[in-house]
Amino acid sequence: MKQKLLLLSVVMAFFLLPIISNAQITVSGTVTDANTKEVLPGVTVRVKGTRVGTVTNANGRYSLGNVNAKAIIEFSFLGYITYEAPAAETVNAALRSDVAKLAEVVVTGLATSVKRSNLANAVATLSAKELTGTAPPQTLEGALNGKLTGANIVSASGAPGGGISVRLRGITSINSNTQPLYVVDGVFMDNSSISAGLNTVTVAGRASSATSNQDNPSNRIADINPEDIQSIEVLKGASAAAIYGALASSGVVIITTKRGAQGRTQVTVSQDMGFNQAIKLLGVGPWNEDKIQTFFQTVSNGVVTNQPDVDAQKTLFRNAVAQGQIFDYEKEMYGQKGLLSNTSLSISGGGEKTKFYVSGLHQYEDGIIQHTGYTKSSFRANVDHRISDRFNITLTSSYIHSSADRGLTNNDNAGVSFGVALASTPTYAQLHPDANGNFPRNQYAASNPLETRDVITNNEKVDRFVGGATFTAYLQESKISTTRLILNGGLDSYTLATRAIFPNTLQFESNGNGTNGASIQGNTTNLNTNLSAYVVNSLSTEDQKLHFTTSGGGALNNFDQNTILNTATILITGQTNLDQASAIRVDQIRTPRRNRGLFLQEEINWNDRVILTGGLRLDKSSDNADVKKFQYFPKASIAINTTSFSFWKSETINQFKLRAAFGESGNFPPFGSKFTSFAPSNIGGVGGVLIGVQNQAGFPQLGDDVIKQERQKELEMGFDLGLWNGRLALEATGYNRTGSNLIFAQNIPSSSGFVQKIINGGTLRNRGLELALIVLPFNNENFTWNSRTNFWLNRSKVTRLDIPSFNFGGFSNGLSQYKIEQGKSATQIVGVDDINGDGVSDGVFVLGNSEPKFQMSFLNEFTILKNLSASFVLHWKAGGQNINLTQLLTDLGGTSPDWIQNAAKRTSLLGVSARQFVQNSHYIRLREVGLYYTLPANVVKRGFNNAVQSVRIGASATNLFTISPYISYDPEVSNFGTGGFSSSVEVTPFPSSKRIFFHLSVNF
Repeated sequence: MKQKLLLLSVVMAFFLLPIISNAQITVSGTVTDANTKEVLPGVTVRVKGTRVGTVTNANGRYSLGNVNAKAIIEFSFLGYITYEAPAAETVNAALRSDVAKLAEVVVTGLATSVKRSNLANAVATLSAKELTGTAPPQTLEGALNGKLTGANIVSASGAPGGGISVRLRGITSINSNTQPLYVVDGVFMDNSSISAGLNTVTVAGRASSATSNQDNPSNRIADINPEDIQSIEVLKGASAAAIYGALASSGVVIITTKRGAQGRTQVTVSQDMGFNQAIKLLGVGPWNEDKIQTFFQTVSNGVVTNQPDVDAQKTLFRNAVAQGQIFDYEKEMYGQKGLLSNTSLSISGGGEKTKFYVSGLHQYEDGIIQHTGYTKSSFRANVDHRISDRFNITLTSSYIHSSADRGLTNNDNAGVSFGVALASTPTYAQLHPDANGNFPRNQYAASNPLETRDVITNNEKVDRFVGGATFTAYLQESKISTTRLILNGGLDSYTLATRAIFPNTLQFESNGNGTNGASIQGNTTNLNTNLSAYVVNSLSTEDQKLHFTTSGGGALNNFDQNTILNTATILITGQTNLDQASAIRVDQIRTPRRNRGLFLQEEINWNDRVILTGGLRLDKSSDNADVKKFQYFPKASIAINTTSFSFWKSETINQFKLRAAFGESGNFPPFGSKFTSFAPSNIGGVGGVLIGVQNQAGFPQLGDDVIKQERQKELEMGFDLGLWNGRLALEATGYNRTGSNLIFAQNIPSSSGFVQKIINGGTLRNRGLELALIVLPFNNENFTWNSRTNFWLNRSKVTRLDIPSFNFGGFSNGLSQYKIEQGKSATQIVGVDDINGDGVSDGVFVLGNSEPKFQMSFLNEFTILKNLSASFVLHWKAGGQNINLTQLLTDLGGTSPDWIQNAAKRTSLLGVSARQFVQNSHYIRLREVGLYYTLPANVVKRGFNNAVQSVRIGASATNLFTISPYISYDPEVSNFGTGGFSSSVEVTPFPSSKRIFFHLSVNF
């Protein structure tokens, strides 16, 4: 009997053991900040290795039911180090700040991600706080400036509505686009800069062209509302961006917008009010009778031949002085203080199945020039819904409407833009309207700039919708394996309407030299669509020491842009309609593109010690010479966390990671480069076509039906070092990137019927170094100081050039320009120079380089007594030169501030030396500074009867001061727009502004 009972007991124990070992408990507790001891709402609490989880409530509390007693509970929260603890009935967690961002999740593929501590690439990231927490930016790209290692960001114009060039790790192409790819919530965004057709009036570019890259348009990524962004990841080189293939030659900027979280509904209302004004005015040189005599007289054989004209100028000057009518026209034009206003509302929350985030923004900005400004209204709705334990869907959508009045600035060859006309207008000129509003003619320039400012229209209007959806299905789940199917689709659709009106009553339109009035109206429709399907399998060994993540799939990207520009000239007085003109011209540019891609990627993680990644992207495109042939782009990387090995004994150094990565990416040939296009022709009233459409320089151009993609190959190596539990961290990266198959236009014998032919014919190398030092010097309950110092440099070199050296991106050697030359920097500036000092040019020499020697930024944030915070971003650009032609124009026009002392010497060198135009453009700039105070919670709740959760007030500024030797409005400038190669050339730009804001934010 006893033996039977014993046997029965053993059998029962055998069956009950799994039940006992898998006993289910309820885990609850509170999550706090380890430093401030305050509770943390919104923390994700999850059973490690599963999808079972919840978030902490407003009091930092959580509860998880039916948890295996032997499970590990994982606590994760943005900006904090992930914390793990064994399951128990009560598990409280105190999270430490993740200064080095080791716990941050970073995208490594189209559908996979890893913790930064395991990352093999130097991927730059910015949180919402880093992006907009100090000061509200005008545009998204402006918010990036000075915060990213490896990025050279230049404002092409200070005009309202933006216009900023972003280059990652140097120049990637000479003739193709050098801007990164922007992906917002999985949607591939268009970032075009579309001309409004101002060249018809300014003739800044080729006279026969309606458009020019000097028309000062904004770029379309400026439409995105920075306040909606949760995080930004920047894949700076091919080693990280290879998975995007031929779309990623200049890097990828991955943007994730804000989403709702489970818990109480949160409502945030914010109001920013402020003003802007020019960072710097140049001043206008004073006039007197001696200067008038010198400036206006004509001397022939020692005899002044136009003294009556000089005397007339002296009389005008005396009368102006007597009547107190000496004017500072530069200050009148650029000296306005503009009103700034941002009003935003966001609502977020959700339950166990559905989470939502809804936001709205209205932005209003006056420009520093009268009748210029920018308004934007946007609406966003993001929804996450868990259909069941195996299926979930995320939806993202936004609508943007903006309107920008940009004035008339930058280069022109007709003397009609604001700056060019001001350059030759003396202070005693009388330009103001009479009592009836009639403007006098300006005898010193082709236009009266005050009349031009008050009468013309140059407007851009945008209506844009961006939407996307992601469906995730868990096809298989077990203790060691999970397989997901991810379907993603998105579209970016917008209409851009440009309207430029130049009435025939304007001085330069009514004197017979202009177009006798112009109405230039353009309409651009753009539709980007992307569809993709991925399968991702995560597999672990039984001991959880080896993890495999396999992903593969396909993507379809369609891009279709259609621009129609209607130019009507010889207008009927008072009319602006296109049909109210005697001459009408229509230009249409269509750029359809179809891309298809396949990819496969494998990630192997050995116990967070060694992480290997390999991948392959296959792309084909309608722009390729062979549209059916796939181009391949491989990638491979390794990261070794030495501190994860058992031999590592240091308690001071908590992270030392070695990493290396290689990858390739591409750049589709410019649209139409494989074809020889037809040009319309009309002979004797009979329509037809001519073979060989003219290129931008006006030459008949032959296409290349075997044109190859430009390709980027990059090897990146570096290390990450962390000390004292993340209170000090150093990231160091060196890279070598080679761009091959560069696309050029080669001169060919005109007997062929053409002047140029498109070819692949060069190699460009970029080498650089990037360093980031993150320090937490103080971290206690009463005072916290976070500091980050970034350092980066890049050196470019043209290592092979199959065509003769050529000048590019300027106007002439007499004024200085870029030169593409084998064995030399791609950004060198050349020009004539008088080496011997004998007043005769001795040839063309290297005079400078637009690439900085290095750049540094200093980002610091201070928190005092929990409620008071201060932060600033200081940016130092060392070295680099600009081509300053604004000073040349004011010298020739007699208005330079130092004209009496120095202008004669500078103008005497015109044609002899261009060295005086190539000027140092280094600077130290306070990019952002902010001071904020959060009212104590108990005061707020008492004062508002618990209806308000928090109130925050503050003040901030951008570009508050700039220290630079550069002799013009701003050392950041680009006359030739945002999309191309040649920045750092200046011709009378729209001056940049500093912006000062006051803030109020209320949380309900």
